[in-house]
Amino acid sequence: MSLPTSATSPDAPSIADDLAFALRLADAADAVSMARFDAADLEVSFKPDASHVTEADLATERAIRDLLAAERPADGILGEEFGTTGDTARQWIIDPIDGTANYLKGIPMWSTLIALAIDGVPQVGVVSQPAIGRRWWGATGHGAWTNTPTGEARRLAVSGVDAIAEASVSFQSIGQWRDAGRLSALERLTGAVWRDRGYGDAWPYMLLAEGRLELVAEFDVKEYDIAAHLPIIAEAGGRLTAFDGTDSLSERSVLATNGVLHDPFLTLLHAD
Repeated sequence: MSLPTSATSPDAPSIADDLAFALRLADAADAVSMARFDAADLEVSFKPDASHVTEADLATERAIRDLLAAERPADGILGEEFGTTGDTARQWIIDPIDGTANYLKGIPMWSTLIALAIDGVPQVGVVSQPAIGRRWWGATGHGAWTNTPTGEARRLAVSGVDAIAEASVSFQSIGQWRDAGRLSALERLTGAVWRDRGYGDAWPYMLLAEGRLELVAEFDVKEYDIAAHLPIIAEAGGRLTAFDGTDSLSERSVLATNGVLHDPFLTLLHAD
């Protein structure tokens, strides 16, 4: 999957329609996932890689796929639970429940991630966090947005912080950095910034787009973990690359920043 390096606008009405449809997909997903959230009899099993999967993960992805089959039958799909169907220039990328470990424990910090990639580049993204009543969305040329308590949409913009010493960052988890052989880089990062926390999953990327964080970094990501974030962060004025700075996720790593600090963070993280 390629990463956009500039905010080029494809056919605006088409992208606007796709974004509206993605928001309807999120509505359908939220109805299914919330119906089983914190249920005492939730069915939980294990995948071959030993990660958890719940009945809600499967049902939520099915709901999204059913609506896609009905209204976008020519489009391809890449979903975490049911793999890839179709081979077209337009592909919907779905993580039905990002944060399954939180979901099955009754912790409300989980999301449904929905993206549309055109020619391999994510152009539409929706991140829905229904257990706390939050949603973020964006599309190339149409800005990045979130909902407010009053029901109005608010446009997103990354922060203007331009000094690492004043930055607030999320590193996801120490275990990720250890497994990636990057603990020394994490120590440099946390020693150089104003504040560091491991918020986890989709939420810190949205905090970045809201201007509340200056960096989010993680390892061992798949396309469905990150595709929905790309248009939102890009349209909010941020930058997202692989950990080595390349505009690709081929290394299965992510470095997302407010843009102005991207190169300084890269220098800091790769100092050894």
